[in-house]
Amino acid sequence: MAEKSVLVLDDEPIVGDRLKPVLEREGFEVEIFTESERALERLKERSFHVLVTDMKMKGPSGMDLLRFIKEKAPSTQVIVITGYATIETSHEAQALGAFQFIAKPFKMKELAKLVSKAARGG
Repeated sequence: MAEKSVLVLDDEPIVGDRLKPVLEREGFEVEIFTESERALERLKERSFHVLVTDMKMKGPSGMDLLRFIKEKAPSTQVIVITGYATIETSHEAQALGAFQFIAKPFKMKELAKLVSKAARGG
């Protein structure tokens, strides 16, 4: 079975630093980004099975990346994470095709389980 790929984008480096080893233990190929512009460039270069993105960052937002990826690679599952969760933003993310919308703080193992579920297609 081919290794599943995940792009993680969060402007707080600790999120990627803590999530990467958890996902790698689950068999994922993981790329970490802290700048949304750079992550967007990488998404233009290749497809990923799952995108985990923070919602609010300098540059393109998580919603911008969600819109982009659903046009370019609709089969990519997107998990939006945020410290600014509202019912409205949750509904917006779901309407745009997000697999899941979760509020910070969260447990890394719980997020890793969600990524595994998303990679299996739901």
